[in-house]
Amino acid sequence: MGSKVRRVVEAAGGILYRFRPDRHADAALAEEDGGSAKHRKRHGRGKESGGDDALLNAIEVCIVHRPKYDDWSWPKGKLDANESHRHAAVREISEETGISVALGPYLGEVEYPLAEEGKRRRSKDRTVDSKHVMFWMATAVSPTDAEHLIDAFGPVHRADIGEIDGIVWVSLRKARSMLTHSTDKDMLAAFVGLVREGAAESRAVIIVRHGKAESRKSWKGTDANRPITPRGAAAAFALNRELACYNPTRLATSPWMRCQETLQVLSWQTDRPMVHIDELTEDAFAKDPEASWRRFEQEIHQSLIERTATAVCMHRPVIGGMFEHLRKMCSTKTLARRLIAKSPYMPTGNAVVLFVTGTPAGPRIIDIQKVAPIVY
Repeated sequence: MGSKVRRVVEAAGGILYRFRPDRHADAALAEEDGGSAKHRKRHGRGKESGGDDALLNAIEVCIVHRPKYDDWSWPKGKLDANESHRHAAVREISEETGISVALGPYLGEVEYPLAEEGKRRRSKDRTVDSKHVMFWMATAVSPTDAEHLIDAFGPVHRADIGEIDGIVWVSLRKARSMLTHSTDKDMLAAFVGLVREGAAESRAVIIVRHGKAESRKSWKGTDANRPITPRGAAAAFALNRELACYNPTRLATSPWMRCQETLQVLSWQTDRPMVHIDELTEDAFAKDPEASWRRFEQEIHQSLIERTATAVCMHRPVIGGMFEHLRKMCSTKTLARRLIAKSPYMPTGNAVVLFVTGTPAGPRIIDIQKVAPIVY
C-alpha cells in the first residue's frame, strides 16, 4: 500500500505600499535635525535612527481582513490554472484591495501546513499538505495605466465581501502589531530590509530576448528582416501577460524585425508606442559595443529620472555585452551571478527584470527576476 502523496497549494501575494503625502517634509526634518535626540524623541525613534527611519516612517502598507479566519494578513491567493506566481500576485492583490498594482522587488516565500490556514502557524512539518506562497513588493498604478494593461494582463474581479471585509493602510509599526501570523511578520521584516537598500524607490528595467526566429540557414532575406517563428510568436504573446505585471510604460527595441515582432503585440495591447534604438542591433553592437552600452545606460537613467518601468528587446550577443556592464552595478556578487556569463545568456522569448535604484555612486541593481512565458 503506497504512502499518501503530499499536496502543495501554490499561492502568491505581496506587500502593497505607498508613501504618505507629507513624506518629503518628514525627510527634510530628519536631515535638519541630523538624527538628534530631540528629533528621535519627537518621532519615537531609537538611537540608531537616521535617514532610513525617516523613509520607513513615511511608508504605509495595506493589510486585509478575512472574515472566514478573522485574521489580518497580506493580500494573497491561489494560482489559477496556467498562471505564474507573479501574475497571481498582481491579480490577487488587485482583487483583494480593489487597487490595480505593479510588482516591485521580490520579497521571499513561506510555506505552512494547510491545516494551519487562518490559525497560529507553529508547525515546521513539511511532510503534510501545505500552502506555498511567494511574495513581492507592489505599488498602485494610475487608473490610466490600469486601462492600458487590461488587454495584456487579463481580467481582474473584485473579491467578494465574504472573502475580504476590511482593508486598511497603516504604518509599518502598526502593521506589525495588527498582522495575525508570524509568517506575515517575517515578510514585513524582509520588506523593511529591502527598503533600507533603496527598493521602495527602485525602478524596473526589463531586458527582453526576442522570440525564436527563423534559422539563419533557411532564411533567404537579410538578417535584419529575419522574423520570429509561430512558436516564437506564441512565446512572445504569452510573455506579454508576465511583462504586464511590471507595467512597462516605455517599450524600446532594436529595429530589427525579430525584436520588433516580439514587442509588437504588447505595444498594440497597451497602446504604448515602440521606440527604435539603432545602437542595439547586432551589427551596431559588433561595430561599437561601448556605444551600445552607453545607449542602454541612457535607458536606465531615464527610467530612474522619469520614475517609470522600461522594457527593452534586444539580441543574444547584445544581451551578453550589456550583462558584462550590469554585473558591476549589482549590489552583491550573488546577484551578479544571476546575469549569466556565457551564451545564450537567457532563452529566446524570456526576460530579466532588473530593479535599479539611484545612489550617489550611480545606479545600483538590488534585485533581478527571471521571467519565462507559460505557453499552453
